[in-house]
Amino acid sequence: QVQLVESGGGLVQPGGSLKLSCAASSAPFTFNTVGWYRQAPGKERELVATITTQRRTNYADSVKGRFTISRPSNARNLWYLQMNDLEPEDTAVYICYGWRVQPYWGQGTQVTVSS
Repeated sequence: QVQLVESGGGLVQPGGSLKLSCAASSAPFTFNTVGWYRQAPGKERELVATITTQRRTNYADSVKGRFTISRPSNARNLWYLQMNDLEPEDTAVYICYGWRVQPYWGQGTQVTVSS
């Protein structure tokens, strides 16, 4: 069974940085598109960033210029989200996502931006 596992969340002060990782285990294929969503309390899940196997990226307007998504060419189902200049509004559960024929979701990792 394919499982997506996130790591790297935590508490950071405004202006700080965090790097999230997502690793897919037991996947006999390469995801076409991978990415990150987030969900804050009382809000709907929203797209943060995605990247395709061709390295085409897409970002939410709210994170452009601050967040960078990447997937190493030598690691089939591993991807990252580098988050810089974090703001309190970035506080949410960050959920990694992979797509191949159907969507796959991780359990989520908490990111809290607070002084």
